[in-house]
Amino acid sequence: MSTDPGPLRPSPLVEQAAERLRAQIADGVWPLGTRLPGETTLAKELGVGRSTVREALRALAGSGMVRPKQGAGVFVTALRPTEDWPTRLRRAAVADVYEVRTLLEIQAARLAAERRTDEDVTAMRAALDARRAAAGGPGDAFVDADIALHAAVVAAAHNPVLTDLFAEFSPALRQALIDLLALVDVRGAEQDHGDAAHAALVEAVEAGDAEGAGRAARDELSAIQGKLREADDR
Repeated sequence: MSTDPGPLRPSPLVEQAAERLRAQIADGVWPLGTRLPGETTLAKELGVGRSTVREALRALAGSGMVRPKQGAGVFVTALRPTEDWPTRLRRAAVADVYEVRTLLEIQAARLAAERRTDEDVTAMRAALDARRAAAGGPGDAFVDADIALHAAVVAAAHNPVLTDLFAEFSPALRQALIDLLALVDVRGAEQDHGDAAHAALVEAVEAGDAEGAGRAARDELSAIQGKLREADDR
């Protein structure tokens, strides 16, 4: 049982009430599967109004910790909040994110080679040119151009699930690559800034060479994984 930390501060009450309830559930005040006290009882214990308790319980339900059952009350369904996918990606190790990215993009490249349209090829060529133009500029602009090229390849696979997955990965990938550029002179180590590898990927997709596209994606992403390992060893 947790000790009483005292009355809640005036604002923001809903967030504080939700946090107090989370802590009490985590501390075992209400074990998994038990029913929480009613809104009136909780409001009295927390020193807030019933509407505040109702909103706090809604927040806990959104994070998977409680579940209301019609006519029966609100029951504890988890001792910790469930993280959404973007939050989990932000907390994940960069190497783990890159492993999954590699698996995703190799298959996306293969599918893109089989399904690309003329419009897809035009978009990939434009993205490759934009990456070349950004190669000598600020690191964040170069990373954005690099990710945009990979996004164009994924889009050419014409699989909305793959496209959505890559979009979810992109923020974590962007920050990881910016951090990598700050630690390792990736562009300085490669005279062409990785242009040959990316050009090979685009050319294989355009040529309809599924195996070549998958191989190009694997080789390019494996090189970045190597740079990440170098950075971790420093």
